[in-house]
Amino acid sequence: MQSYSGYTEVIEHFSIHVFCQMAVAYTTIYVLIPRFLTPKKYFLFVLSLLGLLIAVFIIFVGCHEYYHIPKYMSFGMPYDSTKVFLEKIFDLRVFLGKFITILSPTILLVIAKFYKEQQAYLQLNEQKKTAELSALKHQLNPHFLFNTLNNLYALSINKSDEAPEVIAKLSEMLDYMLYGCDDKYVPLKKEIELIDNYLALEKVRYDERVEISFTKHIEGDVRIAPLLLLTFIENAFKHGVSQELKKAYIHMQISVEEGLILFNITNSTAKNKVSVNKETIGLTNVQKQLDLLYLDSYSLDIQEETNCFSVQLKLPVK
Repeated sequence: MQSYSGYTEVIEHFSIHVFCQMAVAYTTIYVLIPRFLTPKKYFLFVLSLLGLLIAVFIIFVGCHEYYHIPKYMSFGMPYDSTKVFLEKIFDLRVFLGKFITILSPTILLVIAKFYKEQQAYLQLNEQKKTAELSALKHQLNPHFLFNTLNNLYALSINKSDEAPEVIAKLSEMLDYMLYGCDDKYVPLKKEIELIDNYLALEKVRYDERVEISFTKHIEGDVRIAPLLLLTFIENAFKHGVSQELKKAYIHMQISVEEGLILFNITNSTAKNKVSVNKETIGLTNVQKQLDLLYLDSYSLDIQEETNCFSVQLKLPVK
Protein backbone atom coordinates (compact mmCIF):
# COMPACT_ATOMS: atom_id res chain seq x y z
CA MET A 1 0.00 0.00 0.00
CA GLN A 2 1.30 3.42 -0.93
CA SER A 3 2.19 5.67 2.02
CA TYR A 4 2.21 9.46 2.04
CA SER A 5 4.47 11.89 3.87
CA GLY A 6 1.65 14.29 4.71
CA TYR A 7 -1.60 15.96 3.68
CA THR A 8 0.12 18.11 1.09
CA GLU A 9 1.37 15.07 -0.80
CA VAL A 10 -2.05 13.40 -0.63
CA ILE A 11 -3.79 16.53 -1.94
CA GLU A 12 -1.31 17.00 -4.77
CA HIS A 13 -1.36 13.30 -5.72
CA PHE A 14 -5.16 13.15 -6.00
CA SER A 15 -5.32 16.60 -7.62
CA ILE A 16 -3.27 15.21 -10.51
CA HIS A 17 -5.69 12.28 -10.80
CA VAL A 18 -8.74 14.55 -10.74
CA PHE A 19 -7.21 16.96 -13.27
CA CYS A 20 -6.56 14.10 -15.70
CA GLN A 21 -10.07 12.67 -15.18
CA MET A 22 -11.68 16.08 -15.73
CA ALA A 23 -9.59 16.73 -18.83
CA VAL A 24 -10.73 13.44 -20.38
CA ALA A 25 -14.36 13.82 -19.27
CA TYR A 26 -14.96 17.38 -20.49
CA THR A 27 -12.99 16.94 -23.72
CA THR A 28 -14.96 13.78 -24.49
CA ILE A 29 -18.40 15.21 -23.63
CA TYR A 30 -18.02 18.69 -25.14
CA VAL A 31 -15.61 18.08 -28.03
CA LEU A 32 -15.32 14.46 -29.16
CA ILE A 33 -18.97 13.39 -28.80
CA PRO A 34 -20.48 16.43 -30.61
CA ARG A 35 -17.81 16.41 -33.33
CA PHE A 36 -17.49 12.69 -34.01
CA LEU A 37 -19.99 10.48 -32.16
CA THR A 38 -23.16 12.50 -32.85
CA PRO A 39 -22.48 12.64 -36.62
CA LYS A 40 -21.84 8.85 -36.39
CA LYS A 41 -18.13 9.06 -37.23
CA TYR A 42 -17.43 6.13 -34.95
CA PHE A 43 -13.92 5.29 -36.16
CA LEU A 44 -12.75 8.89 -35.74
CA PHE A 45 -14.36 9.04 -32.30
CA VAL A 46 -12.56 5.90 -31.08
CA LEU A 47 -9.28 7.09 -32.61
CA SER A 48 -9.63 10.55 -31.03
CA LEU A 49 -10.57 9.12 -27.63
CA LEU A 50 -7.60 6.76 -27.71
CA GLY A 51 -5.30 9.67 -28.64
CA LEU A 52 -6.74 11.75 -25.80
CA LEU A 53 -6.18 8.95 -23.28
CA ILE A 54 -2.61 8.43 -24.43
CA ALA A 55 -1.88 12.18 -24.19
CA VAL A 56 -3.39 12.44 -20.69
CA PHE A 57 -1.59 9.25 -19.61
CA ILE A 58 1.74 10.73 -20.73
CA ILE A 59 0.97 13.96 -18.82
CA PHE A 60 0.03 11.97 -15.72
CA VAL A 61 3.20 9.83 -15.78
CA GLY A 62 5.30 12.92 -16.48
CA CYS A 63 3.85 14.78 -13.49
CA HIS A 64 4.38 11.74 -11.31
CA GLU A 65 7.97 11.06 -12.36
CA TYR A 66 9.31 14.60 -12.79
CA TYR A 67 7.42 16.39 -10.03
CA HIS A 68 5.81 14.14 -7.46
CA ILE A 69 8.59 11.58 -6.86
CA PRO A 70 11.54 14.05 -6.77
CA LYS A 71 9.62 16.29 -4.35
CA TYR A 72 8.29 13.75 -1.86
CA MET A 73 10.34 10.57 -2.14
CA SER A 74 13.98 10.10 -1.22
CA PHE A 75 15.57 6.86 -2.41
CA GLY A 76 19.08 7.34 -0.98
CA MET A 77 20.41 6.74 -4.47
CA PRO A 78 20.21 8.48 -7.85
CA TYR A 79 16.76 8.17 -9.46
CA ASP A 80 16.54 8.34 -13.24
CA SER A 81 13.11 9.95 -13.85
CA THR A 82 13.53 9.91 -17.64
CA LYS A 83 14.29 6.18 -17.74
CA VAL A 84 11.32 5.29 -15.51
CA PHE A 85 9.10 7.70 -17.45
CA LEU A 86 9.93 6.01 -20.78
CA GLU A 87 9.49 2.55 -19.29
CA LYS A 88 6.04 3.39 -17.92
CA ILE A 89 4.62 5.11 -20.99
CA PHE A 90 5.48 2.07 -23.10
CA ASP A 91 4.24 -0.44 -20.50
CA LEU A 92 0.81 -1.67 -21.66
CA ARG A 93 -0.15 -2.94 -18.18
CA VAL A 94 0.48 0.44 -16.59
CA PHE A 95 -1.46 2.16 -19.39
CA LEU A 96 -4.46 -0.18 -19.02
CA GLY A 97 -4.49 0.31 -15.23
CA LYS A 98 -4.54 4.11 -15.55
CA PHE A 99 -6.92 3.86 -18.54
CA ILE A 100 -9.65 2.47 -16.28
CA THR A 101 -8.98 5.00 -13.51
CA ILE A 102 -8.94 8.01 -15.84
CA LEU A 103 -11.90 6.96 -18.03
CA SER A 104 -14.32 5.78 -15.28
CA PRO A 105 -15.68 9.26 -14.37
CA THR A 106 -16.15 10.01 -18.08
CA ILE A 107 -18.32 6.92 -18.51
CA LEU A 108 -20.41 7.83 -15.47
CA LEU A 109 -20.83 11.43 -16.64
CA VAL A 110 -21.80 10.35 -20.16
CA ILE A 111 -24.42 7.97 -18.74
CA ALA A 112 -25.76 10.71 -16.45
CA LYS A 113 -25.84 13.22 -19.33
CA PHE A 114 -27.59 10.72 -21.60
CA TYR A 115 -30.19 9.96 -18.91
CA LYS A 116 -30.81 13.66 -18.30
CA GLU A 117 -31.19 14.34 -22.03
CA GLN A 118 -33.57 11.39 -22.40
CA GLN A 119 -35.71 12.65 -19.52
CA ALA A 120 -35.76 16.12 -21.04
CA TYR A 121 -36.66 14.65 -24.43
CA LEU A 122 -39.49 12.56 -22.97
CA GLN A 123 -40.82 15.58 -21.07
CA LEU A 124 -40.63 17.76 -24.16
CA ASN A 125 -42.29 15.05 -26.25
CA GLU A 126 -45.11 14.74 -23.70
CA GLN A 127 -45.58 18.51 -23.66
CA LYS A 128 -45.65 18.55 -27.46
CA LYS A 129 -48.22 15.72 -27.51
CA THR A 130 -50.40 17.53 -24.97
CA ALA A 131 -50.21 20.78 -26.94
CA GLU A 132 -51.04 19.00 -30.19
CA LEU A 133 -54.02 17.21 -28.62
CA SER A 134 -55.27 20.51 -27.23
CA ALA A 135 -54.96 22.10 -30.67
CA LEU A 136 -56.85 19.21 -32.25
CA LYS A 137 -59.66 19.48 -29.71
CA HIS A 138 -59.95 23.21 -30.31
CA GLN A 139 -60.07 22.52 -34.02
CA LEU A 140 -62.87 19.99 -33.50
CA ASN A 141 -65.05 22.11 -31.21
CA PRO A 142 -65.69 24.93 -33.72
CA HIS A 143 -66.35 22.29 -36.38
CA PHE A 144 -68.99 20.67 -34.18
CA LEU A 145 -70.43 24.01 -33.04
CA PHE A 146 -70.75 25.25 -36.62
CA ASN A 147 -72.78 22.18 -37.63
CA THR A 148 -75.06 22.35 -34.58
CA LEU A 149 -75.72 26.07 -34.91
CA ASN A 150 -76.78 25.44 -38.49
CA ASN A 151 -79.38 23.03 -37.12
CA LEU A 152 -80.62 25.61 -34.64
CA TYR A 153 -80.70 28.29 -37.34
CA ALA A 154 -82.92 26.10 -39.54
CA LEU A 155 -85.37 25.57 -36.65
CA SER A 156 -85.43 29.27 -35.86
CA ILE A 157 -86.22 30.13 -39.48
CA ASN A 158 -89.22 27.80 -39.29
CA LYS A 159 -90.16 29.16 -35.83
CA SER A 160 -90.20 25.63 -34.51
CA ASP A 161 -91.43 24.96 -30.97
CA GLU A 162 -88.53 22.54 -30.64
CA ALA A 163 -85.93 25.33 -30.69
CA PRO A 164 -85.83 25.68 -26.84
CA GLU A 165 -85.22 21.92 -26.53
CA VAL A 166 -82.39 22.18 -29.03
CA ILE A 167 -80.86 25.08 -27.09
CA ALA A 168 -81.06 23.04 -23.85
CA LYS A 169 -79.41 20.02 -25.47
CA LEU A 170 -76.75 22.23 -27.04
CA SER A 171 -76.10 23.84 -23.66
CA GLU A 172 -75.54 20.42 -22.05
CA MET A 173 -73.18 19.40 -24.83
CA LEU A 174 -71.15 22.61 -24.70
CA ASP A 175 -70.89 22.36 -20.93
CA TYR A 176 -69.41 18.88 -21.31
CA MET A 177 -67.10 19.86 -24.15
CA LEU A 178 -65.79 22.93 -22.34
CA TYR A 179 -65.47 21.56 -18.81
CA GLY A 180 -66.03 17.81 -18.84
CA CYS A 181 -63.45 16.50 -21.30
CA ASP A 182 -60.20 18.23 -20.36
CA ASP A 183 -58.65 14.93 -19.28
CA LYS A 184 -56.83 12.69 -21.71
CA TYR A 185 -59.39 9.92 -21.07
CA VAL A 186 -62.98 10.28 -19.85
CA PRO A 187 -65.72 7.82 -18.81
CA LEU A 188 -67.27 6.15 -21.85
CA LYS A 189 -70.74 6.66 -20.33
CA LYS A 190 -70.21 10.43 -20.51
CA GLU A 191 -69.30 10.16 -24.18
CA ILE A 192 -72.45 8.12 -24.80
CA GLU A 193 -74.54 10.81 -23.07
CA LEU A 194 -72.93 13.36 -25.41
CA ILE A 195 -73.80 11.19 -28.43
CA ASP A 196 -77.39 10.75 -27.22
CA ASN A 197 -77.78 14.52 -26.94
CA TYR A 198 -76.32 15.00 -30.40
CA LEU A 199 -78.65 12.39 -31.88
CA ALA A 200 -81.61 14.10 -30.22
CA LEU A 201 -80.65 17.36 -31.93
CA GLU A 202 -80.32 15.70 -35.31
CA LYS A 203 -83.65 13.89 -34.94
CA VAL A 204 -85.30 17.25 -34.38
CA ARG A 205 -83.68 18.55 -37.53
CA TYR A 206 -84.32 15.60 -39.87
CA ASP A 207 -87.46 14.19 -38.25
CA GLU A 208 -88.73 11.27 -40.38
CA ARG A 209 -86.00 11.65 -43.00
CA VAL A 210 -83.57 9.47 -41.06
CA GLU A 211 -83.78 6.16 -39.21
CA ILE A 212 -81.33 6.05 -36.30
CA SER A 213 -80.43 3.04 -34.17
CA PHE A 214 -77.85 3.06 -31.42
CA THR A 215 -77.26 -0.14 -29.43
CA LYS A 216 -74.99 -0.17 -26.38
CA HIS A 217 -73.47 -2.96 -24.32
CA ILE A 218 -71.30 -1.24 -21.71
CA GLU A 219 -70.44 -2.57 -18.27
CA GLY A 220 -68.02 -1.27 -15.68
CA ASP A 221 -65.93 1.88 -15.53
CA VAL A 222 -64.49 2.15 -19.05
CA ARG A 223 -62.57 5.21 -20.22
CA ILE A 224 -61.94 6.56 -23.71
CA ALA A 225 -60.33 9.60 -25.32
CA PRO A 226 -62.98 12.35 -25.54
CA LEU A 227 -64.85 13.46 -28.67
CA LEU A 228 -63.56 10.66 -30.92
CA LEU A 229 -66.83 8.82 -31.56
CA LEU A 230 -68.82 12.00 -32.10
CA THR A 231 -66.68 12.86 -35.11
CA PHE A 232 -67.71 9.70 -36.96
CA ILE A 233 -71.38 10.38 -36.21
CA GLU A 234 -71.10 13.98 -37.41
CA ASN A 235 -69.51 12.68 -40.59
CA ALA A 236 -72.40 10.25 -41.12
CA PHE A 237 -74.95 13.06 -40.93
CA LYS A 238 -72.94 15.52 -42.96
CA HIS A 239 -71.99 13.23 -45.85
CA GLY A 240 -74.85 10.75 -45.65
CA VAL A 241 -78.12 12.05 -44.31
CA SER A 242 -77.83 15.68 -45.47
CA GLN A 243 -77.31 14.59 -49.10
CA GLU A 244 -80.01 11.91 -49.15
CA LEU A 245 -83.27 13.00 -50.80
CA LYS A 246 -85.14 9.93 -49.61
CA LYS A 247 -85.09 8.30 -46.19
CA ALA A 248 -81.58 7.74 -44.85
CA TYR A 249 -80.35 5.51 -42.06
CA ILE A 250 -77.56 5.46 -39.48
CA HIS A 251 -76.92 2.30 -37.49
CA MET A 252 -74.47 2.31 -34.57
CA GLN A 253 -73.27 -0.29 -32.11
CA ILE A 254 -70.87 0.12 -29.21
CA SER A 255 -69.72 -2.59 -26.83
CA VAL A 256 -66.83 -3.61 -24.60
CA GLU A 257 -65.42 -7.08 -25.19
CA GLU A 258 -62.19 -8.64 -23.95
CA GLY A 259 -60.55 -5.36 -23.05
CA LEU A 260 -61.56 -3.61 -26.27
CA ILE A 261 -64.07 -0.89 -27.07
CA LEU A 262 -65.81 -1.86 -30.32
CA PHE A 263 -67.60 0.89 -32.22
CA ASN A 264 -69.34 0.35 -35.56
CA ILE A 265 -71.30 2.89 -37.57
CA THR A 266 -72.92 2.46 -40.97
CA ASN A 267 -74.82 5.13 -42.83
CA SER A 268 -76.60 5.26 -46.16
CA THR A 269 -75.27 7.49 -48.93
CA ALA A 270 -77.23 9.13 -51.73
CA LYS A 271 -76.96 7.81 -55.27
CA ASN A 272 -76.09 11.27 -56.55
CA LYS A 273 -73.96 12.11 -53.56
CA VAL A 274 -70.91 14.29 -53.59
CA SER A 275 -68.00 11.86 -53.23
CA VAL A 276 -67.08 11.31 -49.58
CA ASN A 277 -63.49 12.28 -49.02
CA LYS A 278 -61.86 10.25 -46.28
CA GLU A 279 -59.52 13.16 -45.55
CA THR A 280 -62.25 15.54 -44.32
CA ILE A 281 -61.41 17.81 -41.36
CA GLY A 282 -63.20 15.63 -38.82
CA LEU A 283 -61.76 12.28 -39.92
CA THR A 284 -58.24 13.65 -40.36
CA ASN A 285 -58.49 15.19 -36.92
CA VAL A 286 -59.67 12.00 -35.24
CA GLN A 287 -56.97 9.88 -36.89
CA LYS A 288 -54.30 12.24 -35.58
CA GLN A 289 -55.74 11.96 -32.08
CA LEU A 290 -55.84 8.17 -32.33
CA ASP A 291 -52.18 8.11 -33.39
CA LEU A 292 -51.17 10.31 -30.47
CA LEU A 293 -53.25 8.64 -27.76
CA TYR A 294 -53.38 4.99 -28.80
CA LEU A 295 -50.23 4.66 -30.95
CA ASP A 296 -50.35 1.27 -32.68
CA SER A 297 -52.88 -0.30 -30.30
CA TYR A 298 -56.02 0.76 -32.16
CA SER A 299 -57.69 -0.45 -35.35
CA LEU A 300 -59.64 1.81 -37.71
CA ASP A 301 -61.33 0.45 -40.83
CA ILE A 302 -63.20 2.87 -43.13
CA GLN A 303 -65.17 1.40 -46.01
CA GLU A 304 -66.99 3.34 -48.73
CA GLU A 305 -69.37 1.35 -50.91
CA THR A 306 -71.94 2.34 -53.54
CA ASN A 307 -74.83 3.05 -51.18
CA CYS A 308 -73.26 3.08 -47.72
CA PHE A 309 -70.32 4.26 -45.69
CA SER A 310 -69.07 2.31 -42.67
CA VAL A 311 -66.50 2.70 -39.92
CA GLN A 312 -65.22 0.02 -37.57
CA LEU A 313 -63.10 1.21 -34.65
CA LYS A 314 -61.38 -0.90 -31.98
CA LEU A 315 -59.75 0.77 -29.00
CA PRO A 316 -58.06 -0.69 -25.93
CA VAL A 317 -59.91 -0.04 -22.68
CA LYS A 318 -58.30 2.65 -20.52
